[in-house]
Amino acid sequence: MIMFFLVGLLVHVIFFISIFDIYFTSPLVHGMAPQVSPLPPPASRLLLVVADGLRADSLYKPDANGSTRAPYLRSVMEETGSWGVSHTRVPTESRPGHVALIAGFYEDVSAVAKGWKENPVEFDSVFNESRHTWCWGSPDILPMFAKGASGDHVYTYTYPAEREDFASTDASRLDTWVFDEVKSFLQSARVNSSLMSSLQKDQNVFFLHLLGIDTNGHAHRPMSQEYLENIRLVDSGVKELVSMVEDLFDNDGRTAYVFTSDHGMTNWGSHGAGHPSETLTPLLVWGAGVHTAQRVTEPQKYSDGYLQEWQLEGLRRVDVNQADIAPLMSSLIGVPIPLNSVGVLPLQYLNNSDQFKAESMYSNAIQILEQFKVKMAQKKETTLSFLFTPYQLLTESRQAEFINKARVLIQLEEYEEAISLCRSLIGHALEGLSYYHTYDRFFLGCSVVLGFTGWTSYVVLVILKTHAIHGRTHEGRHTHLTSSTLLIGMFLIIQRSPVTYYIYCLLPVPVWYSVLKDCYCVCLPQVVSFFYRAMLTVGLAVLSLWPLLSGLYSKAKMLHVAVCAYVPTSTHSSLQLKQGLPLLNQMISWTTLGSSLFVPLLSSTRLFHRLLSIFLSLTATYLLLSTGSEALFPPVLSWLMFVWINIEQEAMLSQGISGRQELSTLDFSENIDITKIRQLKLDDIRRSYFFVSFSLVTLFDPASVYCFLTVFNPFIMGGLMMWKVPHPTHKHTHTTMSYHMKVHYLVDSGMLHFFFLVQDYGSWLDIGTSISHYVIVMSMTIFLMLLSLMTHILTSRRVSLWRTRKMHFP
Repeated sequence: MIMFFLVGLLVHVIFFISIFDIYFTSPLVHGMAPQVSPLPPPASRLLLVVADGLRADSLYKPDANGSTRAPYLRSVMEETGSWGVSHTRVPTESRPGHVALIAGFYEDVSAVAKGWKENPVEFDSVFNESRHTWCWGSPDILPMFAKGASGDHVYTYTYPAEREDFASTDASRLDTWVFDEVKSFLQSARVNSSLMSSLQKDQNVFFLHLLGIDTNGHAHRPMSQEYLENIRLVDSGVKELVSMVEDLFDNDGRTAYVFTSDHGMTNWGSHGAGHPSETLTPLLVWGAGVHTAQRVTEPQKYSDGYLQEWQLEGLRRVDVNQADIAPLMSSLIGVPIPLNSVGVLPLQYLNNSDQFKAESMYSNAIQILEQFKVKMAQKKETTLSFLFTPYQLLTESRQAEFINKARVLIQLEEYEEAISLCRSLIGHALEGLSYYHTYDRFFLGCSVVLGFTGWTSYVVLVILKTHAIHGRTHEGRHTHLTSSTLLIGMFLIIQRSPVTYYIYCLLPVPVWYSVLKDCYCVCLPQVVSFFYRAMLTVGLAVLSLWPLLSGLYSKAKMLHVAVCAYVPTSTHSSLQLKQGLPLLNQMISWTTLGSSLFVPLLSSTRLFHRLLSIFLSLTATYLLLSTGSEALFPPVLSWLMFVWINIEQEAMLSQGISGRQELSTLDFSENIDITKIRQLKLDDIRRSYFFVSFSLVTLFDPASVYCFLTVFNPFIMGGLMMWKVPHPTHKHTHTTMSYHMKVHYLVDSGMLHFFFLVQDYGSWLDIGTSISHYVIVMSMTIFLMLLSLMTHILTSRRVSLWRTRKMHFP
């Protein structure tokens, strides 16, 4: 049986990894030639300002009294520049947002877990294509663009990471630091001839990353005075900076300015999902080569109602996708569009000739087509010729037709038609990229499905065998196993498939070899309960009526648990007063977390004594990670468990069943056999307790970890919040081997359904939900095995720190 669990662990790990090979792989390809317009650009330099975490409505919407909180930027919109909304994609996080802005592609979802400073795959960017780029801001964002740049022409200036403190008195000082550093830099250029010589060259970029708004939004929420005042600070800082830049370059009219944000923020101070408050960010562009404000009298095409709410009905609004900003910046200063960019140049922002627009759009189309060609070539090389199916809308002959026709139209000065043709080519190329990116998905999916169904069938057989139903063994099949393995292996070798493909394709062979018959079914209530929590509630509600109907409720003993909330309350008060996280509270929090799994081992192994000790120890940590009403869950659930155990005991006594071991005397350290467990019906308690615990949905909020730390650290914060999710399940007691196997089957029977529900498109909430459902189902069996070991230790082991003859409990 131990071998069964070890093999099961390996199989489930393989199934878990498979979704990242099938659904979440890097979209980047390499080997393309850079593309740039042959015409001279309108700007010599570009100033990019990214206000991290700034919502579109927070900038555009006037105050209650009708005044704007960003007067300078408002004047840009009304007089000197063009404006619109930049629509971000999920996940609405800082790293993918900046990658889309500066590199022009939407980073794969899995790259978020790689960290902010590390590049999973090296990529091209506007900074890399520039002659020089100077950056100021957060140490979490700037290094990844410097690391991805070839040569030594991207210079970064960052403040210490310790400054990113959510408990800071005023996070706007982060932005003040950036503005002060840029001012000092520009002033030093007047006395530094070498620096001034570099600044006066073309194709230069200045990048300001302003993190204060995001930090204040997390700490105080976007409707707070701190958040709104930070916007005013940024507005005045941009105004002063623009004045200094224009003065430094003698108002030569060769500077282009772009002001935007990487993502927005919800009203409760979080981001990452697809709510409009997170995906709608402001975009203002002005300066060299950009249209000035354009008045409109007719209703604009946007039907979201924001124009009226923002009092901007009379100004032309030009919305873009976030990745479109990268080719826009490249076009303004005349550098090649980033090689992996999928952005489409928004021509409405350009104030230039029709020829320049047509040439720029042509370069944009060729640049995306180059990616398509490389992607197609790679897939063609790793697929047998008779099995390869090309993307029909953009075959090699169609590619040549598009390119030649567009070039002829430009030469004939038919610019509008050329632009339209280039847009069509871009659309087909982007669809083709998606086609080849998911080319192997069906093949790999079939392999995983075979593995799923095979393993589920095998689990059924093991369950039947444990109930003394033995099937006949079949001999003489080793030849078929060997030949099947060799055929599949040769096929994969010929196709030069990745190593992981061998695992997914060969795994079903030994699994099905061990299966005597196919027995696969899907546990519909279990699957439905992931989407409709009421399915669990209905069953539990019906079950709760039994004590009332049987009259046992009057005999049940009650246990009240008092939980101290001093540390969260004290921390909350300190943060409200902007006094930071008290050191004592932080020490208590980390000490509580570290000791929560050890302290129960010091208590008696008697059932109630040990369960109470586990409850008090683990609930303390859970409360430190709670921000609101979810803190009531562990006490209520634990209370339900204690009461239910008593109800079970009273039920057995009321039925006159003799020979039962009293629950009050049950000791975990004893070797309790299966019969005794079944007599006490503890198995039923454990089953319901486990599944109720797993149905818990906790609140993911950075404020959850403020008792432990307030300085931004995504991995520690994420780890603490992930620890919070399964935390209540640690308190369930150890289970029987037979029960593990049955749960194993129930979980496996639902895996296939959730495998097909995994999606790599839509909002971050949709993507995250599909992944989390699959991960939960995949992890449940693994988690059960690890949890069984952990709970066995917590409930049956006792540690004595000192020897003593006096014992209060046996």
